[in-house]
Amino acid sequence: MTRRLTVLFLAALLPLLAGAGQAQAAGYRYWSFWERDGSAWTYATVGPSLSRPADGDVQGFRFSVSEDSGDAAKPRGTADFDTICAKTPAEDGTKRVALVIDFGTPADAPSGAKPPAGRTACAQVAEDATTAEALASVAEPLRYDSNALLCAIAGYPVKGCGEQVATGGKESAATGAAETAEEASAQEDGGSGPSVGLIAGGAVVVVLGAAAVWQVRRRA
Repeated sequence: MTRRLTVLFLAALLPLLAGAGQAQAAGYRYWSFWERDGSAWTYATVGPSLSRPADGDVQGFRFSVSEDSGDAAKPRGTADFDTICAKTPAEDGTKRVALVIDFGTPADAPSGAKPPAGRTACAQVAEDATTAEALASVAEPLRYDSNALLCAIAGYPVKGCGEQVATGGKESAATGAAETAEEASAQEDGGSGPSVGLIAGGAVVVVLGAAAVWQVRRRA
């Protein structure tokens, strides 16, 4: 009877424990690089230091938290070459590259940071210039890590580079502009409330403790 009861308790807890693991899915906070293909954005297959855009190309950067390229957020805003480079006439020996720079949402920002407003720029650079060189001409300072990963554009963010973060509780772009009333209340009380993992762990302790007490009383 004791063994059967323990098995039933553990079976009931499995869905909760599985949910706790999913809630802590890992993602990364970083600048993703995009290329404009007709009317749509496509995730770039090479880094900006290797990409050599042609005159008239549109390329974008988006700061966000994502698990991989499949769910990475795309740049927002105007992405039309004629609009972005309307005031930059063509010149011999140079090319014009339209750049869309999206600093992301408050939900994607590092703790205490506020993302700047998105911007566009028309970079006029040498014909053989890379995307990284085009970006540097209009959005300094740039920051890279020791592995040449782009960490900051126009100084944002001030620190951090591709760090791993939990994505289970990440707010969407539509709701990430402000904290919920519950979160604000929890912060005023000096805490953020128990996590799903903590609740699950507590449930395991309670169940196992109850089973042990029941077994002792039965033997007595």
